[in-house]
Amino acid sequence: MSVSIAKTKRIHVAVGVIMNSDNQILLAKRLNHLHQGGKWEFPGGKVEQGESVTQALTRELKEEVDLTITDTSSLMTISHDYPDKQVLLDIHWVTGFTGEAHGIEGQLVKWVSKLDLQDYDFPDANKPIIDKILELES
Repeated sequence: MSVSIAKTKRIHVAVGVIMNSDNQILLAKRLNHLHQGGKWEFPGGKVEQGESVTQALTRELKEEVDLTITDTSSLMTISHDYPDKQVLLDIHWVTGFTGEAHGIEGQLVKWVSKLDLQDYDFPDANKPIIDKILELES
């Protein structure tokens, strides 16, 4: 008897760590029906075929929180396996943007101090991002 194992595709996600002029980071709360729903995250979304990470991040931040990126740089990349999903997070540091952040898809959004990030419940894949942000602070 042979057992076939389905190969799951790793989902490529563009993530923005968005910092405002008050040195606060923008968080969005995942809607309950989504994977890791009810947890806080850094905004972003799937990189579509034919898109660069920057193009995907620009599109997703406009669609999700109504911000237009004007300055961004690569921060880090994380590959994480959840029991039911595999993700590749391409994280960018966004220090220039225009617009007023709000949850276009009905999600809560909130600006928080870097030191308060540890007080929020994030998906496991986001923990190294928080560590990196705090490391940059010291």
